[in-house]
Amino acid sequence: MARTEKKKDAVIVGLGWTGAILGMELATEGLEVVALERGKDRATVPDFQYPNIIDELRYGVRLELMQKPARSTLTIRRTLTEQALPYRQLGSFLPGDGVGGAGVHWNGQNWRPMENELRLRSYVRENWGEGIIPAGMELYDYPLSHAELEPFFDRFEYMAGISGKAGNIRGQIIAGGNPFEAPRSRDYPMPALPQTLDATMFAEAARAMGYHPFPRPAGNASRSYVNEYGMQLGPCNFCGFCERYGCLNYSKSAPQTCILDALRRKPNFSYRTEAEVMRVELAPDGKTATGVTYFDEATQEEVFQPADLVVLCAYQFHNVHLMLLSGIGRPYDPASGEGVTGRNYAYQVMGSTSLFFRERNFNPFVGAGSNGMCIDDFAINQIDFGREGFIGGSYISAGITNGQPIRSMSLPPDAPKWGSGWKSGVKDWYGHSMSIGSHGSNMAYRDTYLDLDPTYKDRFGRPLLRMTFDWKPNDIRMTQFMKSKIEPIAASMAPDFQSSSYMTHASRYDVRPYQTTHNVGGAIMGADPSVSAVNRYLQTWDKHNVFVMGASAFPQNIQYNPTGLVGALAYWAAHAIRTEYLSNPRPLV
Repeated sequence: MARTEKKKDAVIVGLGWTGAILGMELATEGLEVVALERGKDRATVPDFQYPNIIDELRYGVRLELMQKPARSTLTIRRTLTEQALPYRQLGSFLPGDGVGGAGVHWNGQNWRPMENELRLRSYVRENWGEGIIPAGMELYDYPLSHAELEPFFDRFEYMAGISGKAGNIRGQIIAGGNPFEAPRSRDYPMPALPQTLDATMFAEAARAMGYHPFPRPAGNASRSYVNEYGMQLGPCNFCGFCERYGCLNYSKSAPQTCILDALRRKPNFSYRTEAEVMRVELAPDGKTATGVTYFDEATQEEVFQPADLVVLCAYQFHNVHLMLLSGIGRPYDPASGEGVTGRNYAYQVMGSTSLFFRERNFNPFVGAGSNGMCIDDFAINQIDFGREGFIGGSYISAGITNGQPIRSMSLPPDAPKWGSGWKSGVKDWYGHSMSIGSHGSNMAYRDTYLDLDPTYKDRFGRPLLRMTFDWKPNDIRMTQFMKSKIEPIAASMAPDFQSSSYMTHASRYDVRPYQTTHNVGGAIMGADPSVSAVNRYLQTWDKHNVFVMGASAFPQNIQYNPTGLVGALAYWAAHAIRTEYLSNPRPLV
């Protein structure tokens, strides 16, 4: 029989960005809160201190900060008729492990979505009609507006210490910022980062072609900063070790840097590590949760943690997995199109063009995770979907985001792939290349979803999560469109060589190369309980004391990196819990 811990007011599953935010908000409200984290404890000191953290082999190649597939994985297939196989070696995406979660190893690229991305179905219907929506595409509006979320975007940016340049403050377009962004109430808390040579060259070329370059919003501090919790950030020194690393300099926006040390000091908050939650336990009538059961690695036993409020703050996949294992929401069935849990998985669409310059010296050791200049001239609200034949959009950017030598050896397409010829190519071209990339939205379909695998099980005997996903013609048309816009910009910069990597009509989803860790959906938010797993406050429809945070709530993926929206939704949900739910626990809509 499982050991039972003392009851808490709230239990939080996962201690990354959303877990830290919900922990702080609920503890501030006076609740007794405990967070459960499956991985190890991690703090800037000693875990990210210099020089240990800049071990590229350990962290960049062997992925020390990521979940180990031998302990936690899923199965993947591309179609309903394929046999799903376990994701045994991390490639396509990299879920984080331990306290801080993916907020430790992210680059810091922090965005707000376009207004019309949050009402995409209505936007399409109003401008082109339902007829342009491809068969099988599950296109939804978010159940809240950008204007409703704006104060919570603002709060997350000021808590996380985001560097950037506003382009639209209360409807006034600001020179140097993104003129296409939604109105914001004020500028970023810190000015934009200084730019590297490649970003400057790209901005000049884009501007000459009539586009509107602006600095990428960055969770990398451009100067010293103190947030609302009294947490201090120091200016980024462009060490180049952001992506896949914890920040040694207290410069990257991360739970450790921005919130956790303040949260740890609260006497009514505690957390336990190496505590993998097995399932959410339900009351006999199935209408509410009574707490969670987790596996304690130290004692090798199951433990029941009772609580009045359960908040799932794990990575997107794990939120959905726990819901399916616990009977929260009806599992989605692609054959009938019915059910909610597992519905609308989506990913991200990427492409890039590499440029090689014999006479240009790009310092390969200088970079910041969110360094770079961007254009949004081909964002969702700037494209005629009817004319172009796809639904979606992309931002385009250039900038050195890592200074890691092993992972930064770009070579011209005709260079040898191994041996002395490869070594000679690296010698000749190291530090002489840059890239221009597109980062685009991805729509969900009736047959892109998550469910429980019928064959493979984890170490506890639970079915693994199964992911069914492949690229669709809409994705191919969009990325080819972006290629047609990027390549002329690249050519105008007069490189000695350029090469492109974009999906074609023959492309299939491949788990081996890294793409992004921007997995979304599976517990989507909506106004209709027949097609959504959580309501506008991220509260599950069928268990009113269970809330589900994170990118699992996205009905389809936005064209941007998801963290800004994830953070805003966490503060939005926390506000609803504090002001509406706690005084009268009930369904909020």
